Parts: sequence; structure tokens; C-alpha cells
Amino acid sequence: MNRHPDNVAANGSESANGDSRGASVLVNAIAVLRCFSVDEPLLGVTEIASRVGLHKSTVSRILSTLEQEDLVERDETSRRFKLGLGLIGVAGPLLAELDERRVAYPVLRELTERTQETSALLTWTGSSSVCVEQIPSPQQVKHTSPLGTRYNTALSASVQVFLAAEDPERARALITSGVIEYPSPTPARIDEFIERLKTVATEGHASNYGETSMDEVGVAAPIHDHRGSIVAAVMLAAPRYRTTAEHLQLLAEACRAAAAQITVRMGGLPPK
Repeated sequence: MNRHPDNVAANGSESANGDSRGASVLVNAIAVLRCFSVDEPLLGVTEIASRVGLHKSTVSRILSTLEQEDLVERDETSRRFKLGLGLIGVAGPLLAELDERRVAYPVLRELTERTQETSALLTWTGSSSVCVEQIPSPQQVKHTSPLGTRYNTALSASVQVFLAAEDPERARALITSGVIEYPSPTPARIDEFIERLKTVATEGHASNYGETSMDEVGVAAPIHDHRGSIVAAVMLAAPRYRTTAEHLQLLAEACRAAAAQITVRMGGLPPK
């Protein structure tokens, strides 16, 4: 029996609508997960709904599904939601396949032992740097970030390293569009920052002396692959109260040396 053309079109439309709805649900679920951050690890349904622009009932259903899959869980005290351990299972295979992570681990461990500060390995998504490995400082007061933490603030040391490797106009566009956050991004201030990135590229490291968080200091250096392209960055994070400007230079030297060591271990080409 031949199907009427109108019925074929209608069925095709229903299928397309179903695919569209499925994609929409997935996008909304991802948006919900991205609401959680290091600064705000606990969130309620109302808070999430206001951030993603969805009705509370919709957010509640999404959270219920995510909770079933252990991607989020309820805090026992506040009954608000937080990211679940199931996410580690999802990200585990990716982290295990990162050559940079496997090669960098012993170098990071040695770097932390030598400097007594937290060391980390970060990769670049094209618009943010992501922490994929970390060795916490053995000191009681320290700065750490959960694996998977994203940084999209221009003044972050790791973001500076990656932006310094981008075409200046692309770096400018990322800031102008707001994809990369930068305080008071006037054309003149952005021009100054682009010049700063040139210095970062020349010196082989970037520093953040309390510019994104007044209590924290960060320094980062690039890791290069066999083509000389930047594929990752080493970062040291320390409390500002025990990091003088002179000590920051020592941390920068240690960070550059660790990045160069990882580059060589990966068969990469250190910058000339």
C-alpha cells in the first residue's frame, strides 16, 4: 500500500520535531550542569531555573534525571544540589587518554615538592582553560581547584598563556564578545592587554598577582607539541600573603622549567 505524500511529510515532520525536542532536553541538561562552579558548588532549583531561563518544574525534572544517573546529588544538610561522583566516571576515560596528563603527573609532583605550592595542568577549549590534573600543596593554607574547573577570565595566568598563542585579532574578538571576561573592556584597555600578551609570549610565562582574586597568585607556562604549538599549560597557585614579587619570579622560573620538561618528555619542541 502506497503512503500518501502528505502523510510522509507529516511523519517526517514528527520525527524532526522529536529529534529537536531530544536535542533541546540535552542542551538544557548541560546548561544545568554548567551552573555549578567552584565558587557556588551548591544550588537550589530556583537559583538554577533563573540562570538557565527555564521553569522550575522543568529544572526539577532535569535534576531528578541527573540524580538518578549520579551526575548530581543532594547535600544532606541544605538539601540543595551539587555535582555527583558520576561525572568522574564520564570524564575518566577522557582524562586517562590525555597524553599530556600522563606525562605531566610526575613533573607536577616534583614541582609541588620543590615549590611547596599547588601545581596544575590545564588544557584549552578555544575559549577557556580547563584543569585536568592537580597536585595540592602540602601546606595547610593553599589554593586548589577541582578537576574540570574552567577559567575564562582574561587575567587568569593560564588563560593569558593560551591567548598569547592565539592570533591577536581572535584574542581581541573573544574579549570584545564577552566570551573571555575582562574588566572594563574598552578598546584602549584591550589594546593594553594585547600588548601584555606579546610580553607573555616573549617571556614564556604569565602571572596573575591577585588580579582575579586578591588572595591568590598564579603563574603559568606553556607546554608545546612536536610542531611547536601550545597544547597545555603548567600552573602554580599560591596564597598571596606568602608570595612576594621576588618569590613570584622564582615560581615563574620553576613553572617554565617544568613546562619545558613536559614538552621534552612529549617529544615536543621548546620555544626558541
